[in-house]
Amino acid sequence: MSGLLSVFLHLFLLFTLAAPVTFRHRRYDDLVRTLYKVHNECPYITRVYSVGRSVKGRHLYVLEFSDYPGIHEPLEPEVKYVGNMHGNEVLGRELLLQLSEFLCEEFRNANPRILRLVQDTRIHIMPSMNPDGYEVAAAQGPDASGYLLGRNNANGVDLNRNFPDLNTYIYYNEKYGGPNHHLPLPDNWKSQVEPETRAVIQWIRSLNFVLSANLHGGAVVANYPYDKSLEHRFRGYRRTANTPTPDDKLFQKLAKVYSYAHGWMHHGWNCGDYFPDGITNGASWYSLSKGMQDFNYLHTNCFEITLELSCDKFPRQEELQREWLGNREALIQFLEQVHQGIKGMVLDENNNYLPEAVISVSGINHDVTSEVMEDILKTGFSTSDLQWSFSPALPLHVRLYTYNTAETAGCPTPAATPVRQVVHHTAVSLLQRPSSVLPQSSQLHKAVHFLCGSSVCPRSLCFCLAKSSSRQLNPKVPMLTSSGDHGDYFRLLLPGTYTVTATAPGFDPKTVTVTVGPGEPKLVNFQLKSSIPQVTESPAQHLEADSYQSKSSPG
Repeated sequence: MSGLLSVFLHLFLLFTLAAPVTFRHRRYDDLVRTLYKVHNECPYITRVYSVGRSVKGRHLYVLEFSDYPGIHEPLEPEVKYVGNMHGNEVLGRELLLQLSEFLCEEFRNANPRILRLVQDTRIHIMPSMNPDGYEVAAAQGPDASGYLLGRNNANGVDLNRNFPDLNTYIYYNEKYGGPNHHLPLPDNWKSQVEPETRAVIQWIRSLNFVLSANLHGGAVVANYPYDKSLEHRFRGYRRTANTPTPDDKLFQKLAKVYSYAHGWMHHGWNCGDYFPDGITNGASWYSLSKGMQDFNYLHTNCFEITLELSCDKFPRQEELQREWLGNREALIQFLEQVHQGIKGMVLDENNNYLPEAVISVSGINHDVTSEVMEDILKTGFSTSDLQWSFSPALPLHVRLYTYNTAETAGCPTPAATPVRQVVHHTAVSLLQRPSSVLPQSSQLHKAVHFLCGSSVCPRSLCFCLAKSSSRQLNPKVPMLTSSGDHGDYFRLLLPGTYTVTATAPGFDPKTVTVTVGPGEPKLVNFQLKSSIPQVTESPAQHLEADSYQSKSSPG
């Protein structure tokens, strides 16, 4: 009997190990355990971090997938998924946890498609933006009679009606003239939003996200901006308020990618409603003010759509496997959509990054920008630039980035093999160096002294980053991060031929014609020349010059 029990336990453990995706509803503590379980199983390609806390103090956790977690690699796009914004709409939360398990397992199995996705993309997954609301809904379960129970946060606020309303400004600007991108926030915006909203806004402002999806429930449709109609209409009144963005065709394509890769969304008839192709313009469905997807588009470079994924807001546990199989391919295909259009760097004649360069596409009244590492390159080194978060015995993988290899003469290269090259960047590594020899201070110039042998290094130095190569990283301490990004830009576009212009203050604009194909994004770098204003002499200056010449001439 004991032999049979042993065999049974062996088979049970084998089955458990072979079934990476879990199909159950997970409360907050279980969610946290799942995220760190995935991180422990894939420590080299994942990072768990928090963007802030809820009203009741629960972390808003994010799981990152990247071949260099914690680091923005130049020309590698950032994409995000956000789930459970409404606490009682729970399928998105479980799908994102299942996606996390799936990505880790398939990477370990050397699935070529997942390997390429992780190596070429920086993926951020936030399973729950409203953990407080979820706990209220989960305490009632799927049989709760209260349709809205747990929808709002602990302060009773709908988080998808809580972002600054920028639509009013863009509609005005489209009519009378004004900025068409990165609309500014009110000075008092932080006091006008909830803690969860504030944390997410600061998060999306800190990373140059290119593509995003917000997962909801209660319908089955892919919803794209604008959500707010020019003529405010309420749900169920009339569907004649279609309010497209300048990128309407692109947004329709993104929505269709998800809908047609989904098991049944594209059929259109779901939950007693009909949406052609399984997609809808948000405002043509019902008008929504202060929503997150419009905010992403109007305040950042990020293109976000909203995915309504289930008729039941809180589906039963036995339905989760079917829902996962219906969404798995769509979740992967949507992530892959970030690799389209154009991308590149905007530099001056000396290969320096140009801050806040604007990329405009003729015929599309919505621009994107590139930025620089403001804290390090513009304001110098500070204690917040780096956080050494490693135990003394852990080996490190340290990478030194410079603008150009030709500028590294004053900074001796450590004895190591170059591991990665990107446009105007060279990465070199120091392997298996115990962190006990690293400076105790987190100031960047101390790390520079360690790497370069002195505190005098060329100003071409961008930053120094490290990550653990051990599975024993303390999860309570944040990984090393840098502030800002690297001056690269990304512009999602459909296949076609475009006229693209790069502009920056103090530089002559440059315009190129680009043909975008259906495959990989086109690399389009811009090198702008400084604008040298012509100095015109005033009449007084002319007279002074004539007087000087007459005095200095021989008599």
